Amino acid sequence: MNGRPALSERRALLAGAAALALATRGAARAAPGPAEARTVILLRHAEKASDDARDPSLSEAGTARATELARVLGALAVTHLFANAYRRTQLTLQPLAAARKVAVETYDARDLEKLAAQLRGLPAGSVAVVAGHSNTTPALAQLLGGTLSGLDEKGQLPDDEYDRLVVQTLVACVEQDEQRAVATLELRYGN
Repeated sequence: MNGRPALSERRALLAGAAALALATRGAARAAPGPAEARTVILLRHAEKASDDARDPSLSEAGTARATELARVLGALAVTHLFANAYRRTQLTLQPLAAARKVAVETYDARDLEKLAAQLRGLPAGSVAVVAGHSNTTPALAQLLGGTLSGLDEKGQLPDDEYDRLVVQTLVACVEQDEQRAVATLELRYGN
């Protein structure tokens, strides 16, 4: 296999993106008061190597997945990239950062509430991609107002899962001083 999704998978990805765009428009109109939409894409880091028990880099499969992420998201107008200090999250976003010419901002994985507030505070129209871990990705999705399917008994992504993209549309209602995900779309990428 050449590492590219089959035509049916690419069509499903495009259909999902179109559905998300339509949901965002509808949600913005339905929200009381002025609404400002932001898109946040959450993902777990790509497959890790066994070179360092505490802070591993990416394996060969992980490097291929990071390259595929850049291909899949490369056409999006990504405005912000966030990864914590671990090499595997930084390296997962590196090809996308190079393709989009956007610097990767580092966040504290122990303070997801601060990151959620930062994401909510991004300018209207922003598209942010956040690389996290099996435990932080679902937790951040929940802090932003969404829920994920297929989690393990601890509420985490399964240990062998590296291919999920969680696309959340955040809408802020100024009069209510609240911002929550009005749409959460779960997609897969890579092999």
